[in-house]
Amino acid sequence: MLISRRWLGAGALAAAGACAIRPLGAMASPAARSGAVDPLSLVDPELRASAEAQMAQPLPVLTVAGLPALRASWAAPARLPAPAPAVVDRTVKGLGAAPPVSVEVIGQRSEGPKRPAVLHIHGGGMISGRAKNLTPFCQDLAARFDCLVVNVDYRLSPETPFPGPVEDLYAALKWLHDEADALGVDRARIAIMGESAGGGLAALLAIMARDRGEVPLCLQVMLYPMLDDRTGSVGAVPAHIGAIGWSAAANAFGWRAFLNATPGSAGVPAAAVPARVSSLAGLAPAFIGVGAIDLFVDEDIEYARRLVAAGVPTTLMVVPGAYHAFDFVVPEARVSKQFTQAWRSALAAAFGRTEMQP
Repeated sequence: MLISRRWLGAGALAAAGACAIRPLGAMASPAARSGAVDPLSLVDPELRASAEAQMAQPLPVLTVAGLPALRASWAAPARLPAPAPAVVDRTVKGLGAAPPVSVEVIGQRSEGPKRPAVLHIHGGGMISGRAKNLTPFCQDLAARFDCLVVNVDYRLSPETPFPGPVEDLYAALKWLHDEADALGVDRARIAIMGESAGGGLAALLAIMARDRGEVPLCLQVMLYPMLDDRTGSVGAVPAHIGAIGWSAAANAFGWRAFLNATPGSAGVPAAAVPARVSSLAGLAPAFIGVGAIDLFVDEDIEYARRLVAAGVPTTLMVVPGAYHAFDFVVPEARVSKQFTQAWRSALAAAFGRTEMQP
């Protein structure tokens, strides 16, 4: 992950442009030079050019002082024009004394039968990103499934550590459920979805929904989710894992900001980390997808194993040769298309319908 799928795509494309005249084998990675497993040798051929570009332009060292500039560097894509589903900016009441939560309501329609809904959670390592960076993605989602999408702009860390961001998401989810009649939504077909840090927050939101017992979920879709603060903090990961994109050091920074505590330490509240939650029983059915050389691959496999052991219907997809957010960086690659079709099929099944073509 380079903070989020949108940020990663832009950074990778810029790097690819800078290196366009170099042949694909020209940049030997540090692993290759040291004799260790070369991560590039494991990358799917259709993803290799982008992987080389990312390794040539790695993520800078993250600091609290540098976050404003990092966040300001994001350029949100333009919203898709009609006939794409319309986007309406709204605010919903925060929980307790928390401030209002900004959301994008996409594809609302007053006529016709009640439709399913997706609450979407953007990525960004817990420290950056905005809902508007994924607005076109959410418009496509709304059109493809003829559903309502609520795209949430939760507060970021370290300014707002746990539980603030998750409470923002729960406020939006509770609003979606409570206002279902006005929104034309079927309360029995509400799914949540997130990518990377958004996937980890989706896991926490599903746990909060189970524990509070107010909003039933039909599915939680977690794409390469950020689930365990101990990854890269407690013990080392193999050198070829997480070598492309989001690093162990960046992961520790993101978790430290979110937890307001040292990642991997005994002081981390278990409720703040999906992988530390003692029981996963009773959670909504899950789809987890991750690349085999993504930093999060082990924690995602383990979380899926625990879900299965707890009796939660779970689909796990591990994509050989794929790094973090590969599907957004190279969407036309064969493995990206297979990955996207897999989570779309899971969502269609949860909605009891075939997916729609926009």
